[in-house]
Amino acid sequence: MSQVNTVKVEESVTVAAATVACDGDMAVGGHPRVFLNVAQHGEVSCPYCSRHFVLDKNARLSHGH
Repeated sequence: MSQVNTVKVEESVTVAAATVACDGDMAVGGHPRVFLNVAQHGEVSCPYCSRHFVLDKNARLSHGH
């Protein structure tokens, strides 16, 4: 009998920050941590795990340091 590994399909994650960090889901092995700019287009997908981040329409972003 063979074992089948299933990967949970992630829904979009709504965030309130301009930059998010993604390191995958440790339950399925994870991946190197990457920082993604959500503010540039209002959404971004992780190049490793395809988790999709969407900027909250009510997010208040700082425009300085």
